[in-house]
Amino acid sequence: MHLILGVITLLAAWRYGDWRHWQRYHPTMMFIVIGNLLYNFLTAGHFLWKLKPDFLPNHSMTELVYTFVIFPATALMFISNYPVQTNKIIVHYLRYIGVYVAVEWFFMLTDRIIYQYGWSLYWSIFFDCTMFPLLWLFHKKPLAAYGIMLVLCVLYIWYFKIPVNVPIENRN
Repeated sequence: MHLILGVITLLAAWRYGDWRHWQRYHPTMMFIVIGNLLYNFLTAGHFLWKLKPDFLPNHSMTELVYTFVIFPATALMFISNYPVQTNKIIVHYLRYIGVYVAVEWFFMLTDRIIYQYGWSLYWSIFFDCTMFPLLWLFHKKPLAAYGIMLVLCVLYIWYFKIPVNVPIENRN
């Protein structure tokens, strides 16, 4: 299902993303990539959620599809279709948050995602409600977004007691 989601996301990005001006959105696409890589690095021994692989051989390969396909394509579509009219902005956010929540809810029902260490669908909803505004902020004011991302990372590490100082493996 994760690979199928990657294909669907690519097709949607091909249809709805502004590929003609992709360079405008590239920094924001890389911001979401950095965020997911940071999550995978910091929580490698203490994942808050894990994606169960289906067509792909393992969790790491599944995460790579999300990191380098699904998330950047989402950022491209989200930013390149951001409405000018103020009254449409909330609908824009709700649409993207709703799709992310619906997909994760489906994955939860079909046992494609495992929550651990206190994480839940409710935390994912909260996360999505911060992620999409953070993408827009990064597009407009990158330094402010990096600062907020740092604060959020520290809060998540503290709240979920993520052991960032424990070695992942014995390298002897």
